[in-house]
Amino acid sequence: MLASVNSLGLMGIQGYPVTVEAYSTDGMPMFEIVGLPDAAVKESRERVRAAMAACRMSFPVARLTINLAPADVRKEGPAYDLPIALAILTATGVIDAQALAGVAAVGELSLSGSVMGVRGALSMAIAAKEHGLRAVMLPAQSAGEAACVEGLEVLPVAHLSEAIAHLRGKARLSPLAAQPYAGLLKARRTAADFADVRGQRSAKRALEIAAAGGHNVLMIGPPGSGKTMMARCLPGILPDMTLAEALEVTRIHSAAGVPGTGGGLVTERPFRAPHHTVSAAALVGGGAKARPGEISLAHGGVLFLDELPEYDRAALEALRQPLEDGFVSVVRVSAQARYPARAMLVAAMNPCPCGNYGSRTQPCRCTPREIARYLGRISGPLLDRIDMQLEISAVPVRQIAQSAPEEPSSAIRARVQAARERQRQRYQGENIACNAELSARGLERYCAMDGECRSVLERACERYGLSMRAVSRVTKVARTIADLEGEEGIRREHVLEALRYRNLDGEYGKPGARL
Repeated sequence: MLASVNSLGLMGIQGYPVTVEAYSTDGMPMFEIVGLPDAAVKESRERVRAAMAACRMSFPVARLTINLAPADVRKEGPAYDLPIALAILTATGVIDAQALAGVAAVGELSLSGSVMGVRGALSMAIAAKEHGLRAVMLPAQSAGEAACVEGLEVLPVAHLSEAIAHLRGKARLSPLAAQPYAGLLKARRTAADFADVRGQRSAKRALEIAAAGGHNVLMIGPPGSGKTMMARCLPGILPDMTLAEALEVTRIHSAAGVPGTGGGLVTERPFRAPHHTVSAAALVGGGAKARPGEISLAHGGVLFLDELPEYDRAALEALRQPLEDGFVSVVRVSAQARYPARAMLVAAMNPCPCGNYGSRTQPCRCTPREIARYLGRISGPLLDRIDMQLEISAVPVRQIAQSAPEEPSSAIRARVQAARERQRQRYQGENIACNAELSARGLERYCAMDGECRSVLERACERYGLSMRAVSRVTKVARTIADLEGEEGIRREHVLEALRYRNLDGEYGKPGARL
């Protein structure tokens, strides 16, 4: 007897339909899976056999063939266990084929029959809706993230016996109810607050500008000056994600198997801080299965690289294209995918190997040659893609001991949110979320300057040798400063402040240093 069950696969962060066909016929007992299965799919034979026995269902003593269509696309992972089991039960007459009409099933089976979580549940649910299915069976621990897909019943399944009982009409599964997105936003928590950062007013001002415009930032300063702490506070002042942004971020995290996405949508801006030993493939994406990298996992949020010169040079250079284009194309022999990578790059570094170059309290033990070699680990093209370069000084002890309250993240976030709202209204229909994403044509249209502003930029180019990319990034930062002040046009003081953040003539830009 021939039976088929709808299922879904995952390619990158995109789901696609898969038809699981089961053909049972008389002959020497065997169990064969075809349709380009990988080792995990082939091993489903034993998992399905044991799970059916746990549900007191007899495994057919027959010649059994399972086909996963389309047969020219490689199938990976254990997510096909549940649809294979249901296809076998349908082929042997235990389940009526009509009960599976318009229903897709995805899930990994344990030997006890429990249905375990899978990667990419949200992407698969979206694909099910797009291909006209009315319902999808998902593992209970993965179903929460898919419940937000409107017009699709999401049926959480914890055990194979529950799926069988539902399809036989004995105990119906209740579709998962989605929580309103506004309620999910209220439940989010901020990990770090700028109210806990003493002093550093100029650095806080710069990070506020960076958050308002989505700009990349490099912080340079001695150890203990608060660089890491301020970076961890940055997600708390970023504006709320829209529902579309939350869906995209959740799809990326779910496809990568990041823990914590199964309970529902990701509503907090991501903050990723990979160790400096991270490889290029782990940072931008890749590997044998073309998985998303850290910059894609930080999409919509912050990618923090602490101790920037300690990272592998090849890994840092691999960031140049994603920082410019906002996406990563990963191509391998057996897989290819395109991942969004629109994240704020926030980096921190010491000014020299000992960390005390430029310090007013500690002497530096490094020679100019050692300082130049240390700072030279960061290439000029990568620095050119960092909009704001900040000098961070250590906070005096007496200022740390002061009890005067600092401005909380909530107050800064309100100003950032207002600036982002101005940008949203300005760029309606342009597919641009913030000033950092402006193209060359967008700069001409939305960042027009008067003669005085252009004169300031021209003098800066002559004095510091700014590249065209640096000029465009200074212009974008100036546009953000104007947005924070509620100004429609860019003024001279906005350009001057934006130029300060290029770190062109600061403490670390003197002879013997690169910056």
